[in-house]
Amino acid sequence: MTFVRSVLFNFTFYLWTMLISIVALPALVVSRRATIWISGLWAIVSLLLLRLIVGLSYEVRGSNNLPRGGAIVAFKHQSAWDTIALWVLLENPAIVLKRSLAMIPVFGWYMRRGKAIIIDREAGARALKSMVVAARLAVAEGRPIAIFPEGTRTVVGAPGSYQPGVAALYKQLGLPLVPAALNSGLFWGRRSFLKRPGRILVEFLPAIEPGLDRRHVMAELERRIEQATAMLVAESKGVEDFAYIPRHSLKAEASEALS
Repeated sequence: MTFVRSVLFNFTFYLWTMLISIVALPALVVSRRATIWISGLWAIVSLLLLRLIVGLSYEVRGSNNLPRGGAIVAFKHQSAWDTIALWVLLENPAIVLKRSLAMIPVFGWYMRRGKAIIIDREAGARALKSMVVAARLAVAEGRPIAIFPEGTRTVVGAPGSYQPGVAALYKQLGLPLVPAALNSGLFWGRRSFLKRPGRILVEFLPAIEPGLDRRHVMAELERRIEQATAMLVAESKGVEDFAYIPRHSLKAEASEALS
């Protein structure tokens, strides 16, 4: 049944995406506000299809931890679901997007018109500078910055590799950094065709206030996201305990084992 539902969802999802992308093309010319509205509608209907066909819903916790002013929201990244849900979880987000995605026909047009923050990872320090400049413009418009600090989707339970871009934004913008944990990979896995019924849990954690140095903010961000994610995974799996071991602890254990 899971396979059949996944086939049906994939068909309707891509059909819906294709239809709205083509029908709404005039929105790209009309205004950025129209483009953002279309993006939000696409996400809402996509998540509705997922709930009706697959039986996969979601629950949001900790919304009160999102500051009313500007903020950087750093999401755990386990699934394609995360990129869809961004448009529903946040209001008019400025999404940090790698250049290769922005080059995709039609999809990339909407992202550029919606003023996504597009970065070229191969550009090194120059990419970080352009990202900060674009982020400042978004903040001036009252938009939250949404970023996946790992840069790519990770398998549930696997430690991610947190990239320095989020620390650059935190330092240069002087905004609260809100960690966001989730367990979407349990139901819609990384590069997985199957979508399983259940309830995805998303939790916004208390903000990390401005002022920490790069090393400390990266360590604190990773600790909070990974620990909260492990708890959400354990909750959905129906187990009482969970495992979270920071990478520096793993390295220490390995050194002791070899000594």
